[in-house]
Amino acid sequence: MSHVVPPFELPMSDPAPVERERADARRNRERILCATARLIDRVGIDCMSMDDVAAEAGVGKGTLYRRFGDRSSLLRALISEPEQAFQDALIRGDAPLGPGAPPDERLHAFGEGVLTFLDSHAVYIQAGERLGGGKRYGHPVYAFYRTHVSLLLGQALGETPHHDYLVDALLGPLSAEPFLYQRDLRGMSVEEICAGWHALCDAVLAQG
Repeated sequence: MSHVVPPFELPMSDPAPVERERADARRNRERILCATARLIDRVGIDCMSMDDVAAEAGVGKGTLYRRFGDRSSLLRALISEPEQAFQDALIRGDAPLGPGAPPDERLHAFGEGVLTFLDSHAVYIQAGERLGGGKRYGHPVYAFYRTHVSLLLGQALGETPHHDYLVDALLGPLSAEPFLYQRDLRGMSVEEICAGWHALCDAVLAQG
């Protein structure tokens, strides 16, 4: 009498361990970044060590160093996601920051957007640069912003003398160091800083 052997079935692989690992990594990242921000608010960047961050976040030092490497990388990570969101808004967001508005309006919106971004992140940007995390002018973010401003200025004015210089002149105040000087040492409000930048932008656009 023949005996029918049921087909052999390989056990299905369980994706849960991989998913759990990814979820744990995301949670650790958020925990570390939140702990870093708390420590900076409480003791300042200069008094914050990687060991302090690990203790504040409740993670092992090995986990922290494998994920971020050093303090400059950690500070850069604090701003990488909001910075990417701002760049996405420039490329595909609503006008006037995004496409669809005249170039002069987009230029004004860009400057105000950067200054608003700096109000929340300039401390981290400046500290990361001082710790060797990439100087401003050699960083890809600066190259992206410079291309953006150059394109808008060219669309607004056409071919003009000193185009490259005017691009750099517009970008000059839109960085961490001058922003923190104006806000924290000169006591200017973000609204006043934005108004000053709009006046500079108008003066440059008047070249046309």
